[in-house]
Amino acid sequence: MSLLKTKPPAVLVLEDGSVFRGCAFAGEGEAMGEVVFNTGMTGYQEILTDPSYKEQNETMTNPLIGKYGINPEDMESAGIHLEGFIVKEYQPFPSNWRSRMTLQAFLEKFGKIGLEGVDTRAITRKLRIEGSMRGILSTETRDTGRLLERVRAYPGLVGRDLIGSVTCREPYLWKDGAPVPMKNFRKRKQAGRFRVVVLDCGVKYNILRSLEKEGCEVIVVPARSTAADIRAYHPDGLLLTNGPGDPAPLTYIIETTRELVGTIPVFGICLGHQILGQAMGGRTTKIKFGHHGVNQPARNMRSGHVEITSQNHGFVVIPETLTGNLEKTHLNLNDNTLEGLYFPELKAFSVQYHPEAAPGPHDAAYLFKEFISLMKQAREKPKARGRKAHA
Repeated sequence: MSLLKTKPPAVLVLEDGSVFRGCAFAGEGEAMGEVVFNTGMTGYQEILTDPSYKEQNETMTNPLIGKYGINPEDMESAGIHLEGFIVKEYQPFPSNWRSRMTLQAFLEKFGKIGLEGVDTRAITRKLRIEGSMRGILSTETRDTGRLLERVRAYPGLVGRDLIGSVTCREPYLWKDGAPVPMKNFRKRKQAGRFRVVVLDCGVKYNILRSLEKEGCEVIVVPARSTAADIRAYHPDGLLLTNGPGDPAPLTYIIETTRELVGTIPVFGICLGHQILGQAMGGRTTKIKFGHHGVNQPARNMRSGHVEITSQNHGFVVIPETLTGNLEKTHLNLNDNTLEGLYFPELKAFSVQYHPEAAPGPHDAAYLFKEFISLMKQAREKPKARGRKAHA
């Protein structure tokens, strides 16, 4: 008897009525969310623990998942944030010296469903042609009609603020590769180090690791922190993080950014790129099936080099809506969407992809050094600031 036949049946139903039947290799229950596909050959642990995947059911195009298990070093947050995990075939016997847990055990620890035995190529092709869709995973019923009614009633991601479910509740320090309570905070800055406030919209740990690696003192604050809250830390720079869902309704974060840009250097990553673009008067839109993977080519318009990047987003900044003194620094070579912005007068820049490379290549790691360079320039050449960004 095959392993497939010993596992409970499970089903995926998409909003267009498509049905994919398989079995649950982990968990039970139902998982509602937008169904997307990820082209990464590795990195499933980073994907599972990336808060940007909140309210998404992830389909992996790599047909065999679970080979290297789960380890504590590759966590990108404290838990799993996506809703359901869809694979062609689950490998239950990991082979890696760092592995401490199977993928099945990891999913079940956080109450998530893992679906296998479905045609992930067919799912990916459908989403590639027709666009990302709402979908539901279920181990509880085979009544696909009822599941279809439920999925069509689900509002999806557009126009909804998902940040409250992933941001930290209280400020904390990042020190020696881990969160540290604010009781250890010292107002006086450490000599020779730059203090960075990270506005947490769903931050990945490797962003914090990358800042600390560059010698920064890192303070992480909740997404609803005001400009006054952030100024109270006397930061040298502000980092706007990745996060889930639609950037358009995040008006409170946009306003905070608008108040601070031009007073300290700002670096935006993924959702942070979209926030900065909106703070400078731009608009965003949802794209057909999003960019989810570790092999996305982005052209650096300054150097002409092509960077292979890690990406996870379903919304982009509309370049035609941006005005003023700005430079469009990066372009996605798959669909020509905007991947980078720089506002030289304001010492603010952003990229749509993930330079912290977790998972993924290291082509864009230099951007953290560029952030350091901007903070160094601001410290060495202080000048009157406070210019209001475009409304």
